[in-house]
Amino acid sequence: MESRLLSERSSVFHHADPYAVSDYVNQHVGQHCIGLSRTTHPQASLSHRKFAELDLCRISYGGSVRVTSPALETIYHLQVLLNGNCLWRGHKREQHLVPGELLLINPDDPVDLTYSEDCEKFILKVPTRLLDSICDEQRWQRPDGGVRFLRNHYRLDELDGFVNLLAMVCHEAEVSDSLPRVQGHYSQIVASKLLTLMSTNIRRECLSAPQAGLERILDYIERNLKLELSAEVLAEQACMSVRSLYALFDQHLGTTPKHYVRQRKLERVHACLSDPTCGVRSVTELALDYGFLHLGRFSEVYRQQFGELPSQTFKCRGEAR
Repeated sequence: MESRLLSERSSVFHHADPYAVSDYVNQHVGQHCIGLSRTTHPQASLSHRKFAELDLCRISYGGSVRVTSPALETIYHLQVLLNGNCLWRGHKREQHLVPGELLLINPDDPVDLTYSEDCEKFILKVPTRLLDSICDEQRWQRPDGGVRFLRNHYRLDELDGFVNLLAMVCHEAEVSDSLPRVQGHYSQIVASKLLTLMSTNIRRECLSAPQAGLERILDYIERNLKLELSAEVLAEQACMSVRSLYALFDQHLGTTPKHYVRQRKLERVHACLSDPTCGVRSVTELALDYGFLHLGRFSEVYRQQFGELPSQTFKCRGEAR
C-alpha cells in the first residue's frame, strides 16, 4: 500500500532538519507545533504535491515526536498510517493507530499526536469549502456549523476501494502532463467519497420523502451500525416523531427500533467473527466498534442468539483458515 501513496518524485526533504520540515508543513499542510527530545537528532523526510484543491503529503520525522495544534480551522486532515505507530489523544480518549488505519481530524478538533521513531504517514488535506460545495451541488443538508465527521478512526479495509482511489490520485499528481480539469474531477470524487463512505452530520436525503419508508430507515441503520442509533436519532433522520417510528416498527417488524438495531449489530459482529477474510484483531475490539461497551453482557446476549460465545466463533474462524 505505502509504495502507491506518493513516490520519490514528489520528495521535498530527505534526511532533513525536522524543524525545517515542520515549517514547510505549516505553510502547505496545516498549522502545528512539534516537540522533540533534545537528546536525539532525527532526520525527517517529506513528499508533497498540490492537487487541485487538495494537498497530498507523505511525512516521517525520523524520531519520536509530538505534534499539537489548537485546531486546523478551515481544513480537514485524513491521515493514513503507513509505518510505525501513532498515539492520538482526543475527546477524552486515546487511540493507538497502526499501519492500515486512518484518522480523520475535523477543523475544530484539537490535534495531539505522538509519532513513534519509525512512524510514516500519508496526509490528505481537504479544505472545508470543497466539502461544502459538494453538499450544495447534491442538495445535501448540513448544519450551520459545517460538515463534521462523527467517527475519527477507521481501518482501510472498512472503506471499500478508498485506498485505491488515493493511489490513483497520487499517480495522477505525479504525471508530467496532468491536466487541471482532470485533477479537479478527481478532487470532487475524493470529497464525495469521504462524505458517502464515512459517518457525517449531513443528511443526504430526508427519509420521510414520499418514495421513502421503512426500507430507507433500515438502509440507514445498515450503513451506520457502528454509531449509537437511538430511537431519537432514527426519528430525526426519518423526519418523524419517536412515537411514529415505534408504530412503524411495530406494524411492519413486530419489534422496537432499539431491539432491531441491537439484533442487526449482533448479526454483523457474528458475520465478521465467522469470516476469515474480515480483518478482526480481537473480539473485544470488534464489540467496542459496534457499541457493546459491557463485554460480559455482550458475550451472554451473543451466546443466547448464536449458541456459542463470541470467542468460540472467532476461534473456529481461525481453525478454518
